[in-house]
Amino acid sequence: MTDGSIRAPLEAFEQTVARRANATAMVQPLGGGQVRNYTWKEMQDEALRMAAYLRSLGHPRGTHIALMSKNCAEWIIADLAIWLAGYVSVPLYPTLTSTTVGQIMEHSESPVLFVGKLDVWDEAKAGVPDHVHQIAFSQAPDDARANAPRWEDLIKAHEPLADPDKPSGEDMATIIYTSGTTGMPKGVMHNHGAFSIVGSKLIDIYQLTDQDRMISYLPLSHVAERAAVELSMIYVGQTIFFAESLETFGEDIKRARPTMFFAVPRIWNKFYQKASEALPPKKLNKLLRIPILGGIVRKKILTAMGLQDCRAALSGAAALSPELIDWFNKVGLEILEVYGMTENMAWSHTTRSGDQRVGWVGTPNEGVECRLSDVGEILVKSPGNMVGYYKEPEKTDESFEDGDWLKTGDKGEIDPSGRLRITGRVKEIFKTEKGKYVAPAPIENRLVSQPGVEQACVMGPGLSQPIALLSLSVEERDRLMGPDRERFQGELEELLKRVNGQLDAHERLRCLVVVPEEWSVENGMVTPTLKLKRNVLEDHYQQNIDKWASQKGVVWG
Repeated sequence: MTDGSIRAPLEAFEQTVARRANATAMVQPLGGGQVRNYTWKEMQDEALRMAAYLRSLGHPRGTHIALMSKNCAEWIIADLAIWLAGYVSVPLYPTLTSTTVGQIMEHSESPVLFVGKLDVWDEAKAGVPDHVHQIAFSQAPDDARANAPRWEDLIKAHEPLADPDKPSGEDMATIIYTSGTTGMPKGVMHNHGAFSIVGSKLIDIYQLTDQDRMISYLPLSHVAERAAVELSMIYVGQTIFFAESLETFGEDIKRARPTMFFAVPRIWNKFYQKASEALPPKKLNKLLRIPILGGIVRKKILTAMGLQDCRAALSGAAALSPELIDWFNKVGLEILEVYGMTENMAWSHTTRSGDQRVGWVGTPNEGVECRLSDVGEILVKSPGNMVGYYKEPEKTDESFEDGDWLKTGDKGEIDPSGRLRITGRVKEIFKTEKGKYVAPAPIENRLVSQPGVEQACVMGPGLSQPIALLSLSVEERDRLMGPDRERFQGELEELLKRVNGQLDAHERLRCLVVVPEEWSVENGMVTPTLKLKRNVLEDHYQQNIDKWASQKGVVWG
C-alpha cells in the first residue's frame, strides 16, 4: 500500500462487498434462457468456502493453482478463492490442445486444476498429468463432473475460511501464459502490487461507477479481459454479465446492455458486416443526412447490437481499420483504441474521448512512460510491468532495456501530443525481392474493412510484390456458392485498386487470394486472442505462394 488510493485486490473486494452486499455482482446464463444472479455477498461466501477447501488440501502458501474454463461466474470466484487461500492462479485458455495443456501444467508445477465450461475437454484432458487434483465447475463437462469433486458439493461441505490470506505487494498473484504466435507459451508473472496499482487506476481513466454494466466474453485467461472485467468489478462494484455461447451472444449482449464494451477488431468487424448486410453503407449515409430520421436510424442500429447504452467503447489487441472507426462514429459510437500487452498487464496507452487520432492508440496511462529504441521499437515503463517470465531469467533479461523499459516487439511512432501509432511487429516486417521493407499489419487493417472479409494475411518475403490472402466469413462463403460470386469478385477488385492507391509502390499488392479455409483457434491458424499465426499460415500455404504471386487481380485459392 503506497497511499490511500491504492488498494490491494482482496482489500478492494472486501470493501466492495461491504458497500454492495445485496446488489447484483454477476449474471450467469444457465441455458434455455435461464440465469442466476449472484449478489456480492453470495460471491464472497462462495469464494471463502472454496478457499477453505483449497487450504484443506495442504499445499504450502504460494502453490500454483491452475484454472481452465470459458468465462463464467465461477471463474472469477475461483480466482478470488485461490488468492484468499494464499495461492497463485494460473489461468489456461479454454481452447488449448492437450499438448499445450501438458506443457503449461508441467512448467507451472500446478498440483490442482479447476475444470469449467469447455468445448474441447475431450481433447485437452489428455494433457493433464495423472497426479493433478481436479475440481469441476457446475457447468463443467459431464466426465469431469463424474470424476472430480464438484463445485457445488464443496461449497456446501465447507464453512467460509476464517483467516483469509493478506498478500503483500511483492507476493505473486498470477502466472499468465501468453497465447503466443509461435512456440511454447511463456509464463508472465505478475504480483499483487501490480494488480493493486492497475485496479485502482482503472476507475479514473474510464470514469467507472457501480452502475456500469459489462459483458464478459473474451477469455478471462487473457490479461485485457482480466483487467477490464475482473479488476474493474472488484474495485468499482459494477455488474458483470456473461455470454453463454457464440450462438447466443446476440441475446446475451442485449440482456446486458453494456455501458462499457471492450472488443478486438474481429468483433467490431462482425458488428459492421452484419449491419452493412442489413443496411448498405451508401444507403445508410443517405438516411443519416435526413433530420430526425438519422437519429432514429442510429438508435436502431446500436439497439440491434445491444450497444444503445454504451458510453465507453474500446478496441484493442490489434489495430482497427480507419473505415470501421469512421462508420461507428457515424452511427453514434466513438470507439477508442487502447494498447497494452500481457507483460505490462495491458496498462500502457488509452485514447481519451474527444482526443482521438484515427490510427493511433492514444497517450500513456497514468504512471506510464514510453519511448522508441534506436530501431523504432516501442519501449514502455509501466507500473503494470511483469516481474518476469517464470523459470526463464534469460528471456526476462532480453525483454527489458536499461533495467525497467519493457521491449514490446512492436514498432511505432510518437506524435507531438504523445500519441502512439503501431506500425507493425519488429519481427513481422519483411523484405521483398527488391530489398524493400513492408509492414503487413497496416495493409491488412485496410483489407478487413471490406464486408465479407473476415481476416487478411499479407505475405511477401522474397516476392517481387506482396500478396494478400483473404479468409471470408462463413456467411460470405455460403453466398459465394451461388450467383453472388461475380458481384463479390467485382467488390474485391475495387478493394485491391483502392488499397493499392493508398500504398507506396513497393507495398502494393499483386493479388488478393481468397482461400477456402476459415482461420480459427480450433485449426491453429490464430491465437486465442484472434491474432494471426503467420508462421503457421505461411507453412500451410507455402506450396501455392509462388503460383499465386505470378497472377494479378483476384485469385480463388
